[in-house]
Amino acid sequence: MDLFSSDSPSQTVQARVDALREQIRHHDYLYYVKSRPKIADSEYDRLFKELQKLEEQYPALITPDSPTQRVGGAPLGQFSKVKHDRPLLSLDSILDVDDVWAFDARLRRELEVDQVEYAVEPKYDGLSVELVYESGLFLRGSTRGDGVTGEDITLNLRTIRSLPLHLQSNSTLPDRIVVRGEVYLPLPDFQELNRRLTERGDGTFANPRNMASGSLRQLDPRLTATRPLVVTCYDLMVSSGNPFATHWEAVSSLAAWGLPIPKPRRLCGSIEDVLAFHRDMAQKRDSLSYEIDGIVVKINDRSFQDRLGEKSRSPRWAIAYKFPARKEVTKVQDIVVSVGRTGALTPVALLDPVEVGGVTISRATLHNMEEVARKDVRVGDTVKVERAGDVIPDIVERIPIPGETRGASFRAPDHCPVCDSMVVQEGPLFYCTGQTVCTAQLKGGIEHFASKGALNIEGLGKKTVAQLVDEGLVADFADIYRLTKEQILHLEGFAEKSATQLLAAIEQSKAPSLDRFLFGLGIHHVGSHVAKVLANHYGALEMVIAATEEDLLQIHEIGPETAHSVMTFFAEPRNLTVLYQMNELGVRVKKISSDEGVQPKPFVGKIFVLTGGLDGFTRQEAKQRIEQLGGRVTSSVSKKTDYVVAGHDPGSKFDTAKKLGVQILNEAEFSNLVKG
Repeated sequence: MDLFSSDSPSQTVQARVDALREQIRHHDYLYYVKSRPKIADSEYDRLFKELQKLEEQYPALITPDSPTQRVGGAPLGQFSKVKHDRPLLSLDSILDVDDVWAFDARLRRELEVDQVEYAVEPKYDGLSVELVYESGLFLRGSTRGDGVTGEDITLNLRTIRSLPLHLQSNSTLPDRIVVRGEVYLPLPDFQELNRRLTERGDGTFANPRNMASGSLRQLDPRLTATRPLVVTCYDLMVSSGNPFATHWEAVSSLAAWGLPIPKPRRLCGSIEDVLAFHRDMAQKRDSLSYEIDGIVVKINDRSFQDRLGEKSRSPRWAIAYKFPARKEVTKVQDIVVSVGRTGALTPVALLDPVEVGGVTISRATLHNMEEVARKDVRVGDTVKVERAGDVIPDIVERIPIPGETRGASFRAPDHCPVCDSMVVQEGPLFYCTGQTVCTAQLKGGIEHFASKGALNIEGLGKKTVAQLVDEGLVADFADIYRLTKEQILHLEGFAEKSATQLLAAIEQSKAPSLDRFLFGLGIHHVGSHVAKVLANHYGALEMVIAATEEDLLQIHEIGPETAHSVMTFFAEPRNLTVLYQMNELGVRVKKISSDEGVQPKPFVGKIFVLTGGLDGFTRQEAKQRIEQLGGRVTSSVSKKTDYVVAGHDPGSKFDTAKKLGVQILNEAEFSNLVKG
C-alpha cells in the first residue's frame, strides 16, 4: 500500500508515524543516554527522513514531542522569567576530609542514629536547569537564575539530543514531574569547538562550563543546536505520584523513564565508603570525557532529608566534596593591580600561558598584598598555578630555581593606577580613596547595583556599563535613570529594540524592595542576608538612613564593622545627594508595611509544621506570615517542633505531633496567634 497516496492521513499512515517516532526515540535513548547504539547512522537517517517526509505531507500529524521538532522557530527577543516549583538550592562545598567527618557526625547526632546511608555521584561542572514534564511530555525548561526565578530556555533545551521530549511510559510515571539536571559539554567537543573558533580568529571559551552556559542562553535555538550539549538528571524535585522513600529510588526511576542520570553513582553505607568513592573518582577524573570538580554527597533517606531541612541557600543534608585543584608550573611576566567596586586593590600576576585542566591560563590572582609577601612572588619567578574550584586561577607557591637572580619585591602603589587617588591601608587590604571619581569603582558599583540580586536591570551588564561610564553618561546611580534612548542608541551593540528594552528594564527597577535596594548600594559588609536583616528591622529606607551606630548594634546579626559601615555610608553627603536625586527621578523604595510584622518578632526561634488545608490562608501565605514574625517552617515533625498547624484533612504529621506531644493549633488558633 502506498502511504503517500492521499492528502489526508489514514490509520495506516498514523500507525507508521507512531512506529517511526517510537523507533527513533528508542535509538536516541540507546545512543545519547546509554552510549550503546544498535543501528548504523545510515539506517537511523533513513528512519528520520521517512518520518520527515510523512510529516511534510500530513502536517496535521506533527506533534510537539516528535523527534523532528527539536529545532525550529524564529530567534527570541528575550527570555521570559519562570518561577521554579521549588527553590533550586546550591550546595555547601567542602575540601577538607575533616569537614566531611564533621558533616557525618552532625547528621548522625541530629538524626539520633548510629549510621547514615548516602547516595553519591560525580559533581558535573555545567549549568543547572529545571525540567518540567506533564503526561510524559517535555513541557518547560529553565535556568537556575537566583534559585527562585530562572529564565525560560525551553526551545534551547529541546535541541539537546540526550534530553527526551517524550518519556518512556510505565506504571510508575506520574502525571507531572519536575526534575533538576545539569547541562554540560563533553571535553572532546569543547576542545574541537575552541580549535575551530581559534582558526576563524574568534574568541575562545575559557572552559566547557562557560561554553555550555553561553550556548544555552542563545536567543536563537538554531545556534544552540550546533553545540553538542549533554544533560544529566540528578534530582526528582516534584512528583504528582507516590513519593519515593529514597533518593536512590527516585533517580533510578528517572532512568527508567528514559532520562540520563549521573554515572557512576554509588550507595554508601558509611562515611568511609563516601571517602573511598571520592578517592576513586579523583583517580579517574582526568580520564573522563567531561569535567567534574568533586562528588555530591546526599542522605539517601528522604524522610531524613525532610527532618534536617534547609538553610537559606543550601540543604543541610547534602554537600559537594570537592577535589584538590589541578596545579601546573609557569613563569610570572608581570604583577599588576586591579581595582574592584569597593576600591580594594587586588594584585594580579600576568603569566606565561599555561594549560590547567584543558584551560589556558594567562593571569592569576594574588588576593592581597599580605598574600604576595607571604608567598614572596616576584616578577620573573617560576610558580605553581591551580584553578581554585577548577574555575579561578590562583598561584599556590613559588618554585625556587638554583642560581636564579630574582627581581625586586612587589609593593602596593601609593596612588590608584586608575584614577591616581591616594591609596590607604586597612589591615592586609589597600583601598583607593577615589570612590565615584575612580571609574573602576564606579563601573563595579553600577554592575552590582544592576545585578540580579539587587535591582535586576536586564541589559545593564559589564560591557554596557563600561561604555556608559567611559562616555561620561553615568557618574552615579542616579544617572542611570536620566538615560535617554538617543544616548543608548549611540552605544555599541544597541539598536531600537534593545535600547527600548533597556529603558523598560530601568523603568521597572524604580520600585525595588528595601532589601534589594540596600544590597544594591554596595555598602561594605552588607550582603544580601544583612540587607534583609536591616530591611525587616527598619521597614523603610528613611529609618535605615536615620539609624545611629548604637541603634544598629542592637540588631541581632549586625556586628561593629557592619554597623560602622552602614552609618558611615549614610553619613556621606555625596551618597545622600544621589539618593535624593534618585527619588526625584521616580525611584520609590518599597516600605515593609506594619501589618507585615517588621517589629516585633514573636516567633523567633519557633519551629512550625503545616499539615492539611487552610481556608483563610494558602500554604505559601501561612509560611510567609510565620517567617515575617521570625519563625521557621519545616516539612517534618520532630521533638524540636513548637507548633503543628492542622487544617482540614491533616496527614500523618498530625498523628506524629500527637505522639510526640507537640502543640497542635487549628486554623482559628493559628489565625489568632499570628494576629498577636
